[in-house]
Amino acid sequence: MKQIEAFVNEAYHSVGGNKQEIAEIKAEMKNHLLEAVYELKEEGKSEEEAIEIAITRFGGEKEMRSIVRQLFQAQKTFAKWVLWLAVIVLFTSLALFEASKLYQQKNDIQNTNAATNMYTILQKDQNISEATKQKIVALVQSTDHIAQVKIYNVHDLEAESGSPSIWANGKEADPNYKIERHVWAPQWLMNDNYMYVTSDWYIKMETIHMEGFIHIALFAGLAVYIVLFTIWAIVNAYHHRRLHIGWVIAFALFNVIGYLAYVLASKAYHQKLAENSPT
Repeated sequence: MKQIEAFVNEAYHSVGGNKQEIAEIKAEMKNHLLEAVYELKEEGKSEEEAIEIAITRFGGEKEMRSIVRQLFQAQKTFAKWVLWLAVIVLFTSLALFEASKLYQQKNDIQNTNAATNMYTILQKDQNISEATKQKIVALVQSTDHIAQVKIYNVHDLEAESGSPSIWANGKEADPNYKIERHVWAPQWLMNDNYMYVTSDWYIKMETIHMEGFIHIALFAGLAVYIVLFTIWAIVNAYHHRRLHIGWVIAFALFNVIGYLAYVLASKAYHQKLAENSPT
């Protein structure tokens, strides 16, 4: 059966990859060929004829070598791209998360400074004069994320409805002064919940607020990364012929830790095979 041994070795000649894995695939291929040879011999063929027919059924030496190389290359290329895409998605989502968080922190500081400065101006004036309005407009325009400001005099609210709340009588009261301007941002990023409240003034602002986007971007990025990493790990496990549902669950739930457990288990398995194989 030296022809079978030579055929299998030639088919996998120059094929790169895990040596243990290639050795196992070669052994399996050799077994299939030997089974075919034995079946043909039982049909009355001579050993030489049976070997030749079995090899021909496998596609011949050149064709088999080409198929093996293409198969290995396609699997390796696909797995490599999936892993790269997973890493890119992970780092992009983390970078987006950090950038959005820093932007929101800057906005929070500007909101506090703008509201404090507005209150300082209003406190001195006690009435919203034209000069006061111009100063407030200048404050708003010095930022890039405040789209609207509503200013309420608490004493006027109490005089009109008996309550300092801007939602007195079940609806929002009319502001004493209101500024609106266009800020480039999708509407779903805008939020009007920022309030600065004193015993004299309510200052309510609509601003770009990244808090929701930050968590959505991080969650979506991690979800895509986990799916891609799981696909990559499944492809590798399938390629190593050690895929079963337990490893799929481990990859999906524990990600890198699950794959490290798989690698350690695979090493232990191959070591056990080597110890039990005849010398």
